[in-house]
Amino acid sequence: MRTMFRVWLAMLATVCAFSATSSRAAELPTIRVGVLQFGTVSWELEAMQRAGLDTRAGIRLQVVPLALKDAANVAMLGSAVDVIVNDWIWVARQRAEGRDFTFVPYSLAVGGIMVRPDAGITGFADLRGKRLGIAGGPLDKSWLLLRAYARRTVGEDAAKWLKPDFVAPPLLNELMFKGELPAGLNFWHYAARLQAAGMVPLLSMEEILATLDVKAELPLVGWVFREQWAASNAAAIRGFLQASAETKRLLRESDEAWLALRPSMKVDDDATFVALREGYRAGIPAATMGEAETVARKVFDILAAEGGAALVGNARTLATGTFWTERADR
Repeated sequence: MRTMFRVWLAMLATVCAFSATSSRAAELPTIRVGVLQFGTVSWELEAMQRAGLDTRAGIRLQVVPLALKDAANVAMLGSAVDVIVNDWIWVARQRAEGRDFTFVPYSLAVGGIMVRPDAGITGFADLRGKRLGIAGGPLDKSWLLLRAYARRTVGEDAAKWLKPDFVAPPLLNELMFKGELPAGLNFWHYAARLQAAGMVPLLSMEEILATLDVKAELPLVGWVFREQWAASNAAAIRGFLQASAETKRLLRESDEAWLALRPSMKVDDDATFVALREGYRAGIPAATMGEAETVARKVFDILAAEGGAALVGNARTLATGTFWTERADR
């Protein structure tokens, strides 16, 4: 009888502890993060939840899946989500139009041009007259930086001496695999798949930026949210950013954490899996907020010169507050 009573007490204690934990989790502030369904950001958020780093940081993460980048922007503008990932150019443009969005670096500008090994392309100038697949459209930041690089190295706008072909990222890869495109400038995780499949790196974003006298790391995309919302939810946004930093540390140091993510990564072979893992790790920012903002101001001028009002709107400089000042140099 005493044994049964002890078992009953143990079970009751377990139920009470679970109920208390569930109650505390339900009381935590919720952060709604809008995420593209095909984006790599979902990997980080999945790893965060698997490790319980969100609740440990005092928040409850709610992932809001979105189909397109424009859908993320619309959701953010309509306050349907609290946080999205976007670039600081978009934030600067929104601030120039009176909106109080702000930016915290998430990932660096990585990747570059990949070419087919049978294309006979060994240098940038060999692209003259050839098709170059470009993901993201005519205002893609990598393409604009490449045009500036071409002016500096070849003395001519790349748009005039090669044949840009703007296609969706998955289609770009497919066309390269089929041999219909000799070269491509794609987002880093698609470029990683190309390299794993035997395509050859021709020109890295690091080389492009160095030629443009940008020799420090450039955070290209980041967490974007409203300043007013952050001020009203200070503990929540700090907790979320802390959880993000801890998740990046976990994914940088732990191969086991990546194994748990592999089903979500949709990879068919080890080479692609490793390329995506190492590409993510290479993109983890290390600079302070102040250093990142200094580099972004310089690159803003380059992009504004190439993309004009179609890219930056009314913005003439990188507006104060584009980078979240509350976290500067912390």
